[in-house]
Amino acid sequence: MFDIAEVRRDFPILNREVNGKPLVYLDSGASAQKPQVVIDAVTQAYSMEYANVHRGLHYLSNLATDKYEAVRGKMAAFLNAASEDEIVFNTGTTEGINTVAYGWAMPRLQAGDEIILSVMEHHANIVPWHFLRERQGVVIKWVDVDSTGALDPQAVIDAITPKTKLIAITHLSNVLGTKVDVKTICAAAREKGVAVLVDGSQAAVHMPVDVQDLGCDFYAVTGHKLYGPSGSGAIYIKADRMKEMRPFMGGGDMIREVTKDAVIYNDTPMMLEAGTPGIVQTIGLGVALDYMTGLGMENIAAHEDSLRDYAVTKLSGLNWLQVQGTTPDKAAIFSFVMDGAAHAHDISTILDKKGVAVRAGQHCTGPLMEHLGLPATCRASMAVYNTTADVDVLIDALELAHDLFA
Repeated sequence: MFDIAEVRRDFPILNREVNGKPLVYLDSGASAQKPQVVIDAVTQAYSMEYANVHRGLHYLSNLATDKYEAVRGKMAAFLNAASEDEIVFNTGTTEGINTVAYGWAMPRLQAGDEIILSVMEHHANIVPWHFLRERQGVVIKWVDVDSTGALDPQAVIDAITPKTKLIAITHLSNVLGTKVDVKTICAAAREKGVAVLVDGSQAAVHMPVDVQDLGCDFYAVTGHKLYGPSGSGAIYIKADRMKEMRPFMGGGDMIREVTKDAVIYNDTPMMLEAGTPGIVQTIGLGVALDYMTGLGMENIAAHEDSLRDYAVTKLSGLNWLQVQGTTPDKAAIFSFVMDGAAHAHDISTILDKKGVAVRAGQHCTGPLMEHLGLPATCRASMAVYNTTADVDVLIDALELAHDLFA
């Protein structure tokens, strides 16, 4: 197990105050803070090593290319992909899912074909499928969660019909903290010839991920939640599915030859990476992956599970607070509402006065909020740098908010 005090020293922003109070950052589910090694790597890349990749023969271009491409192998190892050729770089999960929607699903799905989603999907894993519904007549089928926020994998499997072509499912809910048994879903889907896309935005930062063990076809991650820069990310595309991909963005790098009459595409994964990429962002992401693997994903998971258990105990003592999502093995993500007239935005504002940063709103999960019958929630989402002391400050701030609205 790592030293939490040492970990906190790695994140310079944790030394600052907000509204005269020490910062308690509980909004990592939206975007995680960055360790100094990532900040230094980005500064170094821009100040001393910057050049475009793949195109130049000069020293700086070769250096940037080497550092950039090295991240492909790091991401493959991080997700346990069979090959780094199964990793496509992008700006994050949203682009990754859209790559699958445009590059794989759109050429294959016809009117009446089905895509299965859970009700707790993020809009990034909903809207691209609505595009196919609007434009091609694809049918979206929804699977609900139970009263605890758990998703029964059998309910997803039972929703499969001969018309089902894709299951697009989150690995971990950004609102409820629910962990989904995607391995069971993938095994059943594979037997029925149905592809599975997994939104790993939240899961990959909280626990080890092994895409080969999961058996998924696509697995999308976003760098800014992995302690890396915004505008970085990747999607794993299984080799068999990679052969089925059609490019949907055209430009430099994704081609071998262009003439007036024809285009010869590059090999994958380059075929799916058009234009000048996020060079420095991706280099920074590679350093973030090194940082996480250095701490050990098992150690990170154990630390956050301990925080979760502590927070569950503390929050359960507030009988005027309703936590949404109560599965025992959930991640350290807590969405809640308060009795009375207090709106989530009001609660968040009061917590901010105490230096506590939480999220308030629908969290890009409109169908889930409708399912829960709520206009919005507050969300406290924890990360590797949080402590039980942070939970205590949150509890004190919530009690203040309750007193103000009582």
